[in-house]
Amino acid sequence: MLEKISETFTDVFRTISGKSAISEKNVEDALDRIKIALLEADVNVRIVRRFVNGVLEEARGEKVLRSVTPGQQFIKIVYDRMVALLGDEKQDLLLKGTDTQSVILLLGLQGSGKTTTAAKLANFLKKRDRKVLLVACDLVRPAAVEQLAVLAGQVGVDIHREELKDPIQVARNALTRAKREGHDVIIVDTAGRLQIDEPLMQELARIRDALSPVESLLVADAMTGQSAVEIAKAFDERIGITGAILTKFDSDTRGGAALSLKSITGKPIKFIGVSERIDGLEPFYPDRIANRILGMGDIVSLVEKAQEVYDQKEALELEQKISKESFTLEDYLGQIQKMKKMGSVKSMLEMIPGLAGQVDEDQIDLQEMKYEEAILLSMTKKERQNHLIIGPSRRTRIAKGSGTSVAQVNRLLKKFEKSRSMMKKMVKNKGAMAKMFGSGAK
Repeated sequence: MLEKISETFTDVFRTISGKSAISEKNVEDALDRIKIALLEADVNVRIVRRFVNGVLEEARGEKVLRSVTPGQQFIKIVYDRMVALLGDEKQDLLLKGTDTQSVILLLGLQGSGKTTTAAKLANFLKKRDRKVLLVACDLVRPAAVEQLAVLAGQVGVDIHREELKDPIQVARNALTRAKREGHDVIIVDTAGRLQIDEPLMQELARIRDALSPVESLLVADAMTGQSAVEIAKAFDERIGITGAILTKFDSDTRGGAALSLKSITGKPIKFIGVSERIDGLEPFYPDRIANRILGMGDIVSLVEKAQEVYDQKEALELEQKISKESFTLEDYLGQIQKMKKMGSVKSMLEMIPGLAGQVDEDQIDLQEMKYEEAILLSMTKKERQNHLIIGPSRRTRIAKGSGTSVAQVNRLLKKFEKSRSMMKKMVKNKGAMAKMFGSGAK
């Protein structure tokens, strides 16, 4: 995510923070590189100019040039300006209480990911004890209704679908059903087009008027850069959007949409799509994204991801097993499966300060992790609980069952032994893991 721009900021900060004193020339050179990086990331030229001029004006003063730590002061100015550019602070959904209906209208062009995002948002709200009704109002795209129905089944929420040709009537009927059955959030998946046209806008305006949504969110592809911002402007002028959801934020997106949208439209980014999985939707935190862009990592998000799959009791039990050397291959398999729930290894590593932009996809052997899981699943529970019983004949059977080689099975067992030793050293500081995973745990 935002790799190229992050690399530039990391290089600039590394250069300037290494100087005991900096001059206006140092600042101007750094900002020239930042300006080029922002333009290459497809950020609106007016925003780039405003950003660079603002940093330059603030950095020219005695606050930086005469500072004891000029490099750090410069980085702080850039960081503050970046956070302001992205929207200052996280903006929550404007939902009513659970005793009434909150309608969320999803808007966007065809191919932006509206239908998948509708299901992801339903999953997000279901986890927060909301009773969600998905409404299929995209009656134009072939199989859109069926796709939403399949996704609703995966999430475990209700869907309202009809054979009617009129999406406005479908929307009205859905609202009536929601009131009758006690759904407190209604997420409406609307039709899109390959480009904005008048019939689409008229249809969306009629759905908006029929439902009076609390949120009208534009779903836009982050990879389209400034185009996403222009689309947001058009939808805001005709329909009136309250915010945006940027999809495909986990791709090698250049960042132009995220860095331009708030300044150009005045509307906040509320969520970002970070994976294809049904739980791959995250609230948008301007300060955390600024940290990632500037190569500073995002430890808070990393710990939150860990807290979603670990609780305090599990962490303490794991610590005790490791310290008593009773950590087994069964536990090892459990940790692999929990890591998979946290997202890609690459995305997690990039949240660690200093590693942003430094992680090479080719250096992460994801295939090896898949083989390891296959090997572990090919073992019996008894073998996973006591790896010492896995002799030559068992290793041959496990290799055949997992589609791997005996050498790979041997390598996994050696790695497991090493991991046990390393983990035992890590938990010598009593309670370290409980503090990491337990703070704020559910």
